[in-house]
Amino acid sequence: MGNKVGPMKNKKKIWEGKTKRNEQTRKKGRMGNSQSPPPNPHFNSASRAFTPKELEDLKSLFNSLAAQSQTNCQYVSSSVFQVYFGLKGPLGERMFDLATQGRKDDKLTFEDLVITKGTYVKGTNDEIEEFIYRLLDVTDDEILTRSDLDSVLVNMFNHIFQLKGSQPESSSHCYMVETFLNAATFSKDHEGHDKSMSFEDFKSWCTLVPSVKKFLSNLLVPPDPGRPGSKVPKLQYSENIDSSILLLRDEYAWHIGGALSHEELEEWKLLYHSSLNGLSFNTFLGNISNGDEPTVLIIKDREGYIFGGFASQPWERHGDFYGDMKTFLFQLYPKASIFRPTGANSNLQWPPYAYGSVAVYVANNMHLQCAVNFSSETIPNGIGFGGRINHFGMFLSASFDQGHTFSCTTFNSPCLSRTTKICPEVIECWGVVRKGLEQETTDVVKGTVLERFKEDRHMLNLVGIANASE
Repeated sequence: MGNKVGPMKNKKKIWEGKTKRNEQTRKKGRMGNSQSPPPNPHFNSASRAFTPKELEDLKSLFNSLAAQSQTNCQYVSSSVFQVYFGLKGPLGERMFDLATQGRKDDKLTFEDLVITKGTYVKGTNDEIEEFIYRLLDVTDDEILTRSDLDSVLVNMFNHIFQLKGSQPESSSHCYMVETFLNAATFSKDHEGHDKSMSFEDFKSWCTLVPSVKKFLSNLLVPPDPGRPGSKVPKLQYSENIDSSILLLRDEYAWHIGGALSHEELEEWKLLYHSSLNGLSFNTFLGNISNGDEPTVLIIKDREGYIFGGFASQPWERHGDFYGDMKTFLFQLYPKASIFRPTGANSNLQWPPYAYGSVAVYVANNMHLQCAVNFSSETIPNGIGFGGRINHFGMFLSASFDQGHTFSCTTFNSPCLSRTTKICPEVIECWGVVRKGLEQETTDVVKGTVLERFKEDRHMLNLVGIANASE
């Protein structure tokens, strides 16, 4: 019996010794890891996106924010992070949560900062969109709902218009938030929940509201009124004009400006308003033809819809569609959407003088016909955007009492109003002042009519009578 007990005790001692040595080995390994942590592959990959100078600047920024966080330069707190980048409310909290990899420890490390900036700032377009998509999920439940977007949009408007120095009323916030939400699609099904926004829905929404994407893509830079996505054009109009009659408000200007360059967001001046200048096509053309700046045409129809077009080229005489790829159509109410050129065709702007107000020569079976103040169903008299003749994306007749809007491939735009027929209630036009660009303006336009309108002159040359007016 004693012989049996001895070997069992020996085996137990041997097992206990191995266990003790294994534990010591594990402790030693843990101590080694704490002293020399393995390299983070995500950090190494993100670091390669920056130049040495950029990494040095990031390190200086981190040290400064960590010092303010009073953490011996080890990490940055959520409050210091949000104050520095001007992020408040659910948007700021969500950004910090994503930056810290969802650890919920209130500690942003230097590695976190580099990885976040490497993805959000230096990443591919898909990576940036994926990051913003996750950013909008402020409840962090992996379901992007209308409520999430509502919180973010309110947060955005508070930030943007506080920077501008003018805080819109809360009712105006609700009004604008609703128009942006109306442009969104929620197609993703969830059992027991309302439909949510899929990633594809989100990308489609971003094309319609580029101002939102521009703002959300530039959150990790110091806040100021010039930060991309935060700039609102200064609206210039006479002091004796009651601003309540104007269709264009700051929020609408910010929305339209999402599709424009930074230089085109300095100042917009009121050129024409139907309540102030009357429903006169000639007055309208006279007011908008004094410069070469782009113009923003806005219409409110009797259905209550507000929409319009951005004309990148001056409104002038042409024999056909003209313009460039900066031209676009937009909706302001009840949806806020922008429709940019698709490249399907070049039918961007339809001129107000399409061989109409002076003389028109039409070749027909080798016979030439001349018409003064010409107007017909073949050549519409008015201004238009996109589509084709008599089937424009948006058209306003020279009578200023009617127009039409059809879906068109030029801008991939839908009918902009409730119906295809436009019955204008208010017509408004603003000129975009491009700072730093000299604009030649004269009180009197010199030269004969034919010198000013070279296309008509070219057509008269074809029949040998161009010099008749000289």
